[in-house]
Formats: sequence, structure tokens, C-alpha cells
Amino acid sequence: TENDIIRKAANIIPSPRQLRWQQLELTAFFHFGVNTFTGKEWGTGKEAPSIFNPLALDANQWVVVAKQAGIKQVILTAKHHDGFCLWPTSTTNHSVANSPWQNGKGDVMKEVSKACKKNGVGFGIYLSPWDMHAPMYGTEAYNDFFVAQLTELLTQYGRIDEVWFDGANGEGPNGKKQVYDFERWYALIRQLQPTATIAIM
Repeated sequence: TENDIIRKAANIIPSPRQLRWQQLELTAFFHFGVNTFTGKEWGTGKEAPSIFNPLALDANQWVVVAKQAGIKQVILTAKHHDGFCLWPTSTTNHSVANSPWQNGKGDVMKEVSKACKKNGVGFGIYLSPWDMHAPMYGTEAYNDFFVAQLTELLTQYGRIDEVWFDGANGEGPNGKKQVYDFERWYALIRQLQPTATIAIM
């Protein structure tokens, strides 16, 4: 009955991670990747990693300015729909490891996570479920590929305060759409970063 629903709802309280997230009030997205160098809103998955070459990347400056603006947490786009990874992943060649930036030794994830820790700002990641570059997108193998990427991000950069997903689900290189294994992803986050908030748009 309606009264039972109201009674149950009255007993629901936020978890510590949910309460922390609410108290942040402001979070900034750092959306940076190959499209930064093409001038397009979205990439296509066909961009060559060689176009990624920031000459004066200063993650600390990004975080300091965000903090000065009253922002208490940032979310970095680790991979957008184009599939280009801002960390040297073992899952694909479509990453900073094959770019000229820092002779392929750079890691944007590491730089931003370190800057957040230094400045007392929360650090979150956005990993796009849609990947226009991955040849296995649209098959069950893609969920394994995605879990491998998520595992790298959740184990190599210290505390992750938020993991952000969206439901973007276009076609991959094979013309297929993916059936996402969200429950598997959530379980992995709870295992590896139990204090992280999971946000879905």
C-alpha cells in the first residue's frame, strides 16, 4: 500500500559515500582527449593516436583552478566514445602510449589523480561504455574488454571517489550495438573501490 511505501522510504538513509557525494555540491568534468585536437565535439574512433600531443599539459593547474572555483571533486574522461584511452592501457593500442606526448610514456590519469590528491580534491573517472574503436564492440567479448579497462583504472590510481557512466550505445565498427553488463561492472567497483559513488546519467 501507499502507507507501506512511505513507511519504508522513511527508514532509508544515505550511505556514507552517498552523503559525501551530496555534500560536494559541485563536481567538474575534465573532458580531454583526441577531440581536443580535432576541434570536434565527438571523436569517431578513427583518429590516429599521433594527433594527441599536448605541449604544456599541467594537471595541477587544472585542479587548482577548479578548487578556486569552489569545486570539490573532478571527474576525468578516461575514455570517451572514440575509444582513445588517456592512460597506457594493456587492452588496446588506441591510447596515450602510442602518441608522441612524453614519447608515449605519459599518463593523463596519473597526472590528474596526483593533482587531486595534492590539492585535497576528490577524483572520479568516466569510462564511456560506447567504444567506436573497439572491433569487438557489439559482442560478449566487449564486456570482458571493458572490465579489463575498468580494473586498470580502479587499481592503478589510488582512491577513486566516483565512477561515472552513461547509457551511450551507438554502433561499433562492426555495425552492432552492445548489451552492457552493468551488474558485473557495479560488482567490480564495489570490490575494488568500495567507497566510490556510482553515477549513471
